[in-house]
Amino acid sequence: MRYLALGDSYTIGTGASDDTHAWPSIIAGRLGAELTNPAVNGYTTEDLIRDELPLFRTLQPDLVTVLIGVNDLVQGRTPDAYRTSLRTIYDELKDARVVAVSIPTWSYVPAAADFGGARHVDGLTGIFNAVAREEAETRGVAWVDIGPASTSRIGSRGWIASDQLHPGDTQYAAWAEVIWPVVERVAARR
Repeated sequence: MRYLALGDSYTIGTGASDDTHAWPSIIAGRLGAELTNPAVNGYTTEDLIRDELPLFRTLQPDLVTVLIGVNDLVQGRTPDAYRTSLRTIYDELKDARVVAVSIPTWSYVPAAADFGGARHVDGLTGIFNAVAREEAETRGVAWVDIGPASTSRIGSRGWIASDQLHPGDTQYAAWAEVIWPVVERVAARR
């Protein structure tokens, strides 16, 4: 099975101790799949469309996951611009088995202060996730909300990386636990 993980720093696993602790690597291991993870720190939906989406055509993967949007949010893109980009992404993936993953809750991390504070970050994350969920579900794309998992063990060892922004190994593992049942179901479809 070929698995393509599209996204940004949350998908590449920034903050994890090594690549094997990124949630797509955990999922690929459970699937016994060959993982291609072209995700890049700081990428927006526009970057994904330009640089990552062409791999879908080349690789013709059996499964695709998409976790993208936090950089659209912090770079000041509007929810409508985000929606337009998501439509392009999901329309390109229309014949594939796809799982869309929400932006995690990250308003509690110390670095959120640099992006307008906890309340601002939480509000915008909610708006962007509502857009992403609507666009995914409208197209029959499976949706996973990792928000509760991303706050389930705040303060525990390894929860937040040393950069005070990205998840640590423990949090990525918690995300994988929530994402796995949906991926397993979608991957089994013919």
